[in-house]
Parts: sequence; structure tokens; C-alpha cells
Amino acid sequence: MKLLPFFQPLKPLKELSTFQIGGPARLFTEVTSIEEMQAVLSHAFSEKIPFFILGKGSNCLFSDEGFDGLVIHNKISYLNIDQNIVDAGAGYSFSVLGLKTAKANLGGLEFASGIPASVGGAVFMNAGANGSETFDLLEEVTFVDEKGDLFVFSKKDLSFGYRFSSFQHKKGAVVSAKFALLSSPEARNKQLSIIQYRKKTQPYGDPSIGCVFKNPPGLSAGALIEKTGLKGLAVGGAQVSKLHANFIINGGGAGSEDVLNLAREVQALVEQSTGITLEMEIRCIPYRT
Repeated sequence: MKLLPFFQPLKPLKELSTFQIGGPARLFTEVTSIEEMQAVLSHAFSEKIPFFILGKGSNCLFSDEGFDGLVIHNKISYLNIDQNIVDAGAGYSFSVLGLKTAKANLGGLEFASGIPASVGGAVFMNAGANGSETFDLLEEVTFVDEKGDLFVFSKKDLSFGYRFSSFQHKKGAVVSAKFALLSSPEARNKQLSIIQYRKKTQPYGDPSIGCVFKNPPGLSAGALIEKTGLKGLAVGGAQVSKLHANFIINGGGAGSEDVLNLAREVQALVEQSTGITLEMEIRCIPYRT
């Protein structure tokens, strides 16, 4: 198997995850341009190397064994604002995007402030909060497929739903996204209000990967877990946050199995108590795909 010279072996994935969990990737590289992403994906395809695209590592639970393939860290990070059209690289911070657009008096992405995702990750998962979703003001997405070919998808070409996008059924990488925002003198105040509320209600100081479970239709997963009395429940080093019940935090030395076992226990106890089955929102990345 041929390897590109900038591939790094045995990169600890816990260093790239907000959960601080994960063994080593067999191969690792960073890409900073669309052209680099095309070259890396084309190479991985020709050499039959399994790959995983990583953004901020804020929604991924890596195995303690690591990943038996190539982890590609998407660092395509640029931002262009032309009147109300916002063009951002997939590696750009989604939270900073919410801040910068609000400061420019552009409304629609205020909810992004405080979401620890990349733009590409937000598009891939259709991240949302406060009644808004990434898809709402999205105009187009540039995507590189597994062979390294470049595609530009308009909004009408794509399917989105609650924590779902059609990119979850495509092999490749989101490399940029364009949004058409709205003029809003109140955007900055709204953004500040959102971030202040999140800091009060979510465990920002603890290692986590955000909300673990999707909200059932018309309900709050966090409220169901709290109602079942599971705040503070722990398995090994993993613990249900005492501040927000839909967060599992790494209390120190937690492994992926601790998190999974705790999540399964929460699912079972909530279903036993309420009859509702919670569905996982986080992505569990196995050692082998």
C-alpha cells in the first residue's frame, strides 16, 4: 500500500475529541484546502484505505481501540461574507460563524453560537437549536466524493430532517457551505442571549460530546432522563451530567465502553419508566468500518 508523505501513523484520537476518548488512528492527516481533500480522498480510494472525516470531534465517540484506517481532519477554514451571502469552509467553527454573522447584523445563524461543531459537521448532522436548523438558510454545499470528484449541490438537490442530511448516505466530505442570511439589527442581542443561556444550562466546563439522545417528537430527551431520576448516574468514568441530563460527561478516565454502557442503561431505564425509547444522536465510530 502506498502512503502519501504527510500521513501520520498512530494519532491518538482522544486528542481530537471533545470527549477526550479514543485510541489511535492507524493513519491521520489534516487537509486545509479543497484540492488537498480531493487528492487525499482519491488516494484513499485507489489504495482501498477506509477513511473517516473529522471536524471538531464534538459528536463522535471513538472506540478505545482507535480507528483502523485514515482519519482526515477537515481544516478547510475560511469565511467570506458578501452582503447577506455567507460562504464558509467546512472546517470553520460553526460557533464562531454564529458570532461573526450576528456581529455583521445578519440573522439566521444566531443559534450556532455555542454549538461546538465545524460548519461541515453542522451540515452533515443538520445541527439545530432554539427552533432553528442548519438547513433553514442553507443555499448550497460543495462536496468531494470518495473518488476525489467535486460536486456542488443546491438546496433543492438535498434532503434534510431532524439531525439528518442526505450527506449521511454519501461517501466523501463536505468542504464548504453557503448560506443566505437576513438583515437583522437584533441578531447580536439574540446571539448573546442564546450563548448566555447555554452557559447556564449546559456543562461547558466538562468533556462531553453534546446531547447524547435525539428529542422524541414534541418531547425533551433531557427532561425525560431527569424525570426518571438519572442525573449523576455513572458507569466507570462516564456520568450523566447533573446540570443537563442529556449530556454524558467524561468525569475522568472514561472509555468508550463506559459511555455506551451508560447510554444503554439510560435508554433502558427511561423506557421502563416512560415507555419511550430514546434514539442516540451521537455517532459511534467503530475500530473497523
